[in-house]
Amino acid sequence: MFIKSFKMNIKFISFIISILLVMILSIVIFYSFAEDAGNEETSSDKNDYIKWVDFNVTSEALKLTSKLDIESHNNNSEIQYNWIELLAYLASQNGGNFKNFKQSHLDDLIKKLNNRETISDLTSNMKFYDYYYEAYSAVLSGFIGNYSIETCNENGEKVFEDRYGIKAFLPIAKNYNFSHYDDFGNSRSYGFKRVHLGNDLMGSIGTPIIAVESGVIEHLGWNQYGGWRIGIRSFDSKRYYYYAHLRKNHPYAEGLEEGMIVKAGDVIGYLGMTGYSVKENVNNINVPHLHFGMQLIFDESQVDSPNEIWIDVYQIIEFLKQNRSEVYVSNEETKDYSRKFDMMENE
Repeated sequence: MFIKSFKMNIKFISFIISILLVMILSIVIFYSFAEDAGNEETSSDKNDYIKWVDFNVTSEALKLTSKLDIESHNNNSEIQYNWIELLAYLASQNGGNFKNFKQSHLDDLIKKLNNRETISDLTSNMKFYDYYYEAYSAVLSGFIGNYSIETCNENGEKVFEDRYGIKAFLPIAKNYNFSHYDDFGNSRSYGFKRVHLGNDLMGSIGTPIIAVESGVIEHLGWNQYGGWRIGIRSFDSKRYYYYAHLRKNHPYAEGLEEGMIVKAGDVIGYLGMTGYSVKENVNNINVPHLHFGMQLIFDESQVDSPNEIWIDVYQIIEFLKQNRSEVYVSNEETKDYSRKFDMMENE
């Protein structure tokens, strides 16, 4: 009887253990699948960023919308315009093609806004407005805002003046000539067959090169394609500015180092014709010029990869001609230049 009872207890205990094992295994499998699902969701989230931008906003559209933005803020107008919102609206109407842009298109939009319609209401049914707004913000968000600039008062003394307006600069210093044409996408053959991902600004050797926007120097040194070059990342990390083919022997403004912060309008280097050589400090470019490029970064996986986004900056150069940094010889011994009027950005 005892043996029979013992056997029954063993079977019961085995049954209970089996149930517990099944429950534990089920819990493990459940959380395993949950974790995988979570990872898949995270992976999907990580891929939810802009992969390509075709920026072809004309300099005319940039000038008209920026003027509306700046004047409405400086005049403390009841309705203050945001030039990026205006451009994104126009792009949504024309599929991002500004070749047929007319001022009347912008005038119609301003009329609606002045009649108390909001951008949110006007764009609620525009499928691609959010895309254009994010893309154009990545390109232009560092160009207009509050800043303080040094000026000379009536006594000839330097004083800071608060302003709202264009705070980005042309990459060629004031009073220096240059020429350019829209060469984005042209063929290049050195090293391997590829397309030109920038805009070449033709000028004289030694012309001071200006930081378009404030940011951090990420790259400084020799690159066989760009020669002596500088790479500057904007503070919001969305824009990477590339300045290449700088002058032989003395390419950079004195004191520059990787990791340094530069301000919009600072002298960062000097125009030259270096590059197309594995060996450093070689002039293998036929014509002196600055190669200027802008890369957009929506995700760090787009840095130094086949997924880089470089935009056509020709129209941006045309737009920035209205804001140039004046320079002077600040070191007679080294013949280095510095900006004449300092600037501070205000948030």
